[in-house]
Amino acid sequence: MDLETLTVTSGEWLRGTGPDSDIVVSSRIRLARNLAQFPFPPQADDGTRMEIEQVLRRRVESLSCTGRLGYISVDSLDQLDRQFLVERQLISREHAETHGPRGVGIGSEENVSLMINEEDHLRIQVLRSGYSLDECWNDINRIDDALEEHVTYAFSEEFGYLTSCPTNCGTGIRASVMLHLPALVLTKEIQKVFQALQKISLAVRGLYGEGSQAMGDFYQISNQVTLGQSEDQIISKLKEVVPNIIAYERRVRKALVKENRQRLHDQVSRAFGILQSAQTITSEETMHLLSSVRMGINLGLVEGIEIPTVNELFIHTQPAHLQKLRHEMLESAERNVARAAYLRQRLARQEPHEN
Repeated sequence: MDLETLTVTSGEWLRGTGPDSDIVVSSRIRLARNLAQFPFPPQADDGTRMEIEQVLRRRVESLSCTGRLGYISVDSLDQLDRQFLVERQLISREHAETHGPRGVGIGSEENVSLMINEEDHLRIQVLRSGYSLDECWNDINRIDDALEEHVTYAFSEEFGYLTSCPTNCGTGIRASVMLHLPALVLTKEIQKVFQALQKISLAVRGLYGEGSQAMGDFYQISNQVTLGQSEDQIISKLKEVVPNIIAYERRVRKALVKENRQRLHDQVSRAFGILQSAQTITSEETMHLLSSVRMGINLGLVEGIEIPTVNELFIHTQPAHLQKLRHEMLESAERNVARAAYLRQRLARQEPHEN
C-alpha cells in the first residue's frame, strides 16, 4: 500500500453519510485477540514477534471477506508515517510507538484495519461513517470467524478471550461512536452527559481514543467492561444510550437557534472567516473553528460548504498530514503557517451564506 496516495483521499468514515451523521461522525468496533501458542506481545522478544507477524500476515492477506487489503510493515516506517496512520485512525498510538516487528492490513476504503503485534497479537477494527454499530459488528464478526478457522485464539472457558491487559479480557470488544457535541459544550451541559455515562460504566475519550484530549467538541463514547457480558449486550447498551445523547444535542442546538440565531450565525461566520484568511493557525484552533462551521452547516445557518469537506479538513490539517502534503519536515511554527495556507487554498472558492 502506498501511503502517498492516502494523503489526497479520505476514508469512508469521513464521508459524513449514514444514520444521524449530523452528530455521529463514525462508529467503530475493535476486537483484541491473541494466538494460543505464543507469549503475549509484552512478554515476546523480537524473534517471537517476527514469527507472530509472519503467521498473522499470511492469514490477514488471504482474507476474502474484506475486499482488497493492503499491508504495511509498521516497524519499517519512519516516525512521520506512523503518526500519519494514527491521525488516519488506522493504527493506535500504542502500535505506532511500540517496538519490534509489527504491521497493519488496511482495507481499500480504510474501513477495516488489522493491527499485528500491538498490545495484543491482533487488533481487528471496523469503522463506518455515521451511526452504524450493527453494520460494524456484522463485518467484524465475519472477519473474526474467518481468521479463527485458521488460527487458535488464546481462550479460557472461564474468562473468555485472553488479552495482555485484563480490562480487555472476556469478549475483547471495544465498541464506540464518535460524537460531535458543540451545543452541549457551548452550554456546558456536557458535564451532565459525562457524569451520567460514568455511572453506567461507559467511557468518554478524545478524538484519538484512550489518553487523548477532546478537540473540536468530538467525543468517543465506548464500553469499559468487556468481561461478564456478551458482545450483543455490550453493543445494545451503547445503542440504548447514544440516541439519548443525540436527541439531547439536537434539543440544545434547536434552543440555541431559537433563542439567539443572529449570535450563533455570527459565531459560525466568524469561524469560517478566520479559517479562510488566517496567516498562521494552530491545530487546536483549527479544530474548534471547524467544529463551529460543522455545526452551522447542520443547523442550516450556512450553505455552500459540505460536511465531507469539513470532516476531511479535520484530518488533513493534522501535523503529520500537513508534512506529508508538503513533502517536508516542519517545525511547529512552520506547520501553523502551512496549515493556514492549506486552509486558505481549500476554502478559497467556498462562499457561505445564510440559509
